[in-house]
Amino acid sequence: MSFSIFLAGDSTVADYPETSAPQAGWGQTFPAFLDPSISVRNHAANGRSSKSFIDEGRLDAIRDEIAEGDYLFIQFGHNDSKQDERFTDPFTTYKEHLLRYIETAREKKAHPLLITPVARRKFGSDGTVLDTHGDYPEAMKELAREQSVPVIDLHKRSLKLLDTLGPIRSKALYMWIDPHPNFPDGAMDNTHFNEDGAHEIAAIVKKELEGVVPELTPIMK
Repeated sequence: MSFSIFLAGDSTVADYPETSAPQAGWGQTFPAFLDPSISVRNHAANGRSSKSFIDEGRLDAIRDEIAEGDYLFIQFGHNDSKQDERFTDPFTTYKEHLLRYIETAREKKAHPLLITPVARRKFGSDGTVLDTHGDYPEAMKELAREQSVPVIDLHKRSLKLLDTLGPIRSKALYMWIDPHPNFPDGAMDNTHFNEDGAHEIAAIVKKELEGVVPELTPIMK
């Protein structure tokens, strides 16, 4: 079995250099769950929305590389709500942009897979985990149904993980770190993962993938 998995997404998916350690995206740790013969081509980039990724030609770059039998995993939503040139409306322009990723994969006879945005670490005063993504996850799932595309509800699964861990223990997954050579002042970041958190989220993606795309199970560790 020989194919590549392409990742399109934002900072929660992206690869990071050693100079940014211990920050990591789940796409950076995902290859650890795969047979070494599978190439993961991570095109995810910090700060991108489903719209700005396309505007910058990043989807075109994937189109140039992706081939028949490959997979395109698509996760956006963190930055689509930003009130600037990245903004998309959940049930209109967000879906329209996501459709372009699906069509790009299908045009090249590759397999698209949608992934709802991973949760931010946010809790109410009573310790209840809060949803910060609004309608974007539901809009993506609606598009998945309309287009008969498999979808991993990472939003739901990561909210459940945060709820299980609670406000204190969940800090261990995110960039809540003491002073570090790469972060002299430390960090208190509720969006981005450290290496342990990225590995935990990649493990969820792997487990969910076995259910929604069972034909990939043989390449999983």
